[in-house]
Amino acid sequence: MGFHIAIVISILIARRNVPVNILFKSKNISWVLANVLIGSASGFGLYFLWDKFGIAGDLPAQLRSIGLTSSAWLMFSVYFVLVNPFLEEYFWRGVLASDTKQLHFVDPLFAGYHAMILWGKVHPLSILFAVIVLTATGWFWRQVARVENGLLAPVLCHMAADLSILLTVYWMCT
Repeated sequence: MGFHIAIVISILIARRNVPVNILFKSKNISWVLANVLIGSASGFGLYFLWDKFGIAGDLPAQLRSIGLTSSAWLMFSVYFVLVNPFLEEYFWRGVLASDTKQLHFVDPLFAGYHAMILWGKVHPLSILFAVIVLTATGWFWRQVARVENGLLAPVLCHMAADLSILLTVYWMCT
């Protein structure tokens, strides 16, 4: 939640006039559906590649040590799936938006934050792989937002990715 507080403070400091309704805008339902399918694939990929990623054997203990006990998973998951995508997409693809079709500094910055989360939980080469994939994902979501002139498709893709990943981690760690 500290990161989300930092995002909210950054949004307030940036004073960019990005309407909140951009989170719910889309020009084409096909983009939205395709993005949900793409996001859902994240958890399936994690499930099938779990052993290849060098996931820490003590991951369940690490999760418990930060308060993610079996009783906290549901509340954490609801928050993470329903709040995180809106805040992150509004910040990364709304406030820090760029219309460039090229890679933008925001794309690897978005990915880099996730590297901090993965540190000590997966093999370092898996972190590198995740950063590369998430940089491409950030670029892709930025392009979708640019074409759609809205963030609904990226938000729902992000939501599907978070849900499928959390379900996989829960399944594998409990």
